[in-house]
Amino acid sequence: MKDGDIVGLMQRASLVFKAKASKALDKAEDPRETLDYSYERQMELLQQVRRGVADVATSKKRLELQQIQLEQSVQKLDGQARDAMTAGREDLARTALERKKAAQLQLQGLDGQHTQLEAEQDKLMQAEQRLTAKVEAFRTQKETIKAQYTAAEAQAKIGEAVSGISEEMGDVGMSMQRAQDKVATMQARAGAIDELLDSGALQDLSAPGGDSIDRELQHISATSAVDAEFAALKKELGTGTNAPAPSGDAPAGGAA
Repeated sequence: MKDGDIVGLMQRASLVFKAKASKALDKAEDPRETLDYSYERQMELLQQVRRGVADVATSKKRLELQQIQLEQSVQKLDGQARDAMTAGREDLARTALERKKAAQLQLQGLDGQHTQLEAEQDKLMQAEQRLTAKVEAFRTQKETIKAQYTAAEAQAKIGEAVSGISEEMGDVGMSMQRAQDKVATMQARAGAIDELLDSGALQDLSAPGGDSIDRELQHISATSAVDAEFAALKKELGTGTNAPAPSGDAPAGGAA
């Protein structure tokens, strides 16, 4: 086998495997679980944004506390400089003013950071509001889709159950039809056998004497035997001649 053929077979095998895997995953996937998982992921992102807003707000609060402390420090240093000048300590007054200036510069830097953090907080809050609205809309849509899927699944199961019942009833109907056909066949056979027995074409083994000829011969033999016995009885009793009585029933007077 050439290398090109091997590569072609491997590509086909890979394609078949991917197709079967995709079909198996599609069959095993429950859209309700997928929607719930997507909603959980969005809620995690929303929580991260909210934590970011909280962190920015905390940082801004710390800056505000530092600003308050620096403002208090500026006022204190200003008072100290005045007191030093009053006491004739220009050197101390100058030192206090230098520290006051440094505190004011630091306070200006904090003001810039506070403004930046406040703008960042506003952006995060707006993003959190938009994301909250989207997540809430997704939650509503998710519940609607889940309800629709559950209803469709129930309808599909009911349809499958009804279809199964219909198929089963069809099998039952076919079984009943076959049973009725067998009953009709057996009744026809029984009627045919009765007709054959009545016509003598079929010998009834349960009846004595065999066929019609045998029955006729047996009847003649039985009649002859009765006649002979009747003649012997008349001879013994002396009530008649030795001639045998005619076939059939004897007169009532003769028998007496």
